[in-house]
Amino acid sequence: MAQKPSIPKGTRDFSPAEVAKRNYIFSTIKTNFEKFGFQPIETPSFENSETLMGKYGEEGDRLIFKILNSGNYFFDKNKIEIPVSIDDLQVKSAEDISKEELIQLNQFTSKISEKALRYDLTVPFARYVVQHQNEIEFPFKRYQIQPVWRADRPQKGRFREFYQCDADVVGSNSLWQEVELVQLYDSVFSQLGLNGVTIKINNRKILSGIAEVIGASDKLIDFTVALDKLDKIGEDGVKKEMLEKGISESAIEKVQPLFNFTGTISEKIQKLAVLLANSEEGMKGVNELQFICDNVSTLGLQTAFLDLDVTLARGLNYYTGAIFEVAAPKGVAMGSIGGGGRYDDLTGIFGLKNMSGVGISFGLDRIALVIEELGLFPEAVLATSKALFLNFGDKEALYAMQAIGKLRQAGIKVELYPDNAKIGKQFQHADKRGIPFTVLVGEEEILNNQYAIKNLASGEQQKVDFATLVTLLQ
Repeated sequence: MAQKPSIPKGTRDFSPAEVAKRNYIFSTIKTNFEKFGFQPIETPSFENSETLMGKYGEEGDRLIFKILNSGNYFFDKNKIEIPVSIDDLQVKSAEDISKEELIQLNQFTSKISEKALRYDLTVPFARYVVQHQNEIEFPFKRYQIQPVWRADRPQKGRFREFYQCDADVVGSNSLWQEVELVQLYDSVFSQLGLNGVTIKINNRKILSGIAEVIGASDKLIDFTVALDKLDKIGEDGVKKEMLEKGISESAIEKVQPLFNFTGTISEKIQKLAVLLANSEEGMKGVNELQFICDNVSTLGLQTAFLDLDVTLARGLNYYTGAIFEVAAPKGVAMGSIGGGGRYDDLTGIFGLKNMSGVGISFGLDRIALVIEELGLFPEAVLATSKALFLNFGDKEALYAMQAIGKLRQAGIKVELYPDNAKIGKQFQHADKRGIPFTVLVGEEEILNNQYAIKNLASGEQQKVDFATLVTLLQ
């Protein structure tokens, strides 16, 4: 018996309805990217391994999908030295491989695999900028909407293949870019009907400043990781974790204001200015936040809220200035639906120094789930054809096809049932496909140059001329 077909774990098939919904989101994001002056680029789905390896930390390296070179390398002992423990390595999961074994495996892999599927859109973008620096007009505003791949353990909401939607500006230090990116988030989510999202903002320099002020600069990561859990484990839990990580009681006392960090944005900024008065780095962060928040406030947002969240600490090794994260509207339980920030040296990894950039991305899959949960997909998105012309035979089908051609030219989605099947079966087909109208054409209609149109929801049927048919279907 033939084996039942399947797809690899962590990948998905999308039905016509799902693709229509995703395209609606893509199209909204793309329209706004272009409205804000971002230009599209595309990069290959796979890159040379050395472009990707070592750019995402040890954990990231494990999750990069390698592509096997063509050719029979495995048995060509002259070309390649196979690690002694290759059999052991095959049965181990990535988490159980020791550092030495990982180095050995990577050396082996590099000989049989010179390419890898891209892990994100940021590193390929950095490579693109360096490679094409003489053709690019800086500052360069680019957007990219393409799939990425991660050899992750598949679990709920985590896939091995998914789309990223990124917009970045590279080649400018101006904080007006951050102001515009907040507006871009607001514009996209307002257009999607997701009113009331919260755009959280923080600054990497503020986190560094706090760690400096309390004399725990060497514990910056431990400090921010613990602080980030404030809403989950509460003040006592955070303090306990900080003590366990070797942060002193006197240091924790100094950051007491952070544990009840409430008020308006300007009140929060004032509190930070007091707390960070003795940190040059921290005060730079305060001034940057003040500029962004004041200008966003003056210009106003359509439906989103801007909030200063001092516990926000995404991508610490990566970001150097503003950090963004977008939370779904209140009442929807969902992780972040977007995020980003400022990085001072995006292209340094490829030898082009001091090229500052700032960017944001949209979490397509999560956005789709939130819109679905709130019932905000417009009906037009899901509609298939507007009308199905029933088939009573070749003569009638030809008459129908002449009308169908003109309707399609008018931008109306219509189709002919291809077979001269039982009428009940044709009606059933329209119903299952969610097509709202059927058009019947028999001897009498041809004779009088008419069309019988039936509204399947109400059951109402009327005979009309072509001009009226167009009006009804529009």
